[in-house]
Amino acid sequence: MTISLTLTVLVLIAIAIWQITKIFELSKPKKKNTQVADDDDNRWNGQLMFAFLIFIYAITLFSFWKWGDVLLPSASSEHGSEYDNLMWISFAIIFFTQTITQALLHYFAYKYRGEKGKKALFYADNDRLEAIWTIIPVIALAGLILYGLYTWTDIMTVEENEEALVVELYAQQFNWKARYAGDDGVLGDANVRFLQDFDGKNLVGIDATDPNGFDDIVVQELHLPAGREVIFKMRSQDVLHSAYMPHFRAQMNCVPGMITEFAFTPTVTSEDMRQTDEIKAKVKKINSIRRENSQVLIAKGEEALEPYVFDYLLLCNKICGASHYNMQMKIVVETPKEFKQWIMDQQTFAEVIQ
Repeated sequence: MTISLTLTVLVLIAIAIWQITKIFELSKPKKKNTQVADDDDNRWNGQLMFAFLIFIYAITLFSFWKWGDVLLPSASSEHGSEYDNLMWISFAIIFFTQTITQALLHYFAYKYRGEKGKKALFYADNDRLEAIWTIIPVIALAGLILYGLYTWTDIMTVEENEEALVVELYAQQFNWKARYAGDDGVLGDANVRFLQDFDGKNLVGIDATDPNGFDDIVVQELHLPAGREVIFKMRSQDVLHSAYMPHFRAQMNCVPGMITEFAFTPTVTSEDMRQTDEIKAKVKKINSIRRENSQVLIAKGEEALEPYVFDYLLLCNKICGASHYNMQMKIVVETPKEFKQWIMDQQTFAEVIQ
């Protein structure tokens, strides 16, 4: 009973407040109909359009100034310059077109705003104008598509040759392994069914019945010789992964049940890359942030962060599970002499399973 009375009182109070509000509205002097825009409204909206135009240009310039340093440094592969050229040409055309069209759009919104007594001009058609805004975009898009297709074909064409280094990238949740062909230059057959062979020592499932696999070398740190083409053959043990090497402008999906390929020639060693001004600036900035964070950790009684040292990285660019963010492998690009010495120091598959 008490609850019913309380609810009834609340409803009556709400009705009373609503009625009082209506009385106040009716007692106010009548205003003009605000549903129809007048000259002041149109002028104000036109000025707002100009203000928004200035805002989008300002935020674009500010973004380049503030976060321009997060862009990748110069490419470290032979084909990387072609990729970068295509990207910057596309950016230039897009920004040029956007700048012109947005300026005209916002200018016309102000210039041709509604005014009392002004009558809009009916423009049925203009063949010359229609030809201009059709032909120019078609030429620009066709040029970009053809240039992109040529660049894509050139980058994606993998030609087997005796001088190339053959490397298999093996993806699994959540790590990478690399397998190098031995002296015979041929990778042995492999299958996930052989992963448990030899007490788990067969890390990538090499078929022990294939003699080509005995001299294969399996490692968890990828080493590449500068100036030599590398042909990657990619496999996945479980789900769809994507081998992404940003500094080399290289990415290829790793698909369970099939082998995908990609090839490039690294041009800059890891040590030479560390000496570039771009990388030095990035390392300095990152270590400055790490020092600040370390002070907070030390105050909590925890260990300080280690200083950051630049390394090329192989990342997974597919969301492949909970630890996807940590699926990465260090890449070391070195001189051919250093690479030869490193490969000689590694154990072959035959030596591992003995």
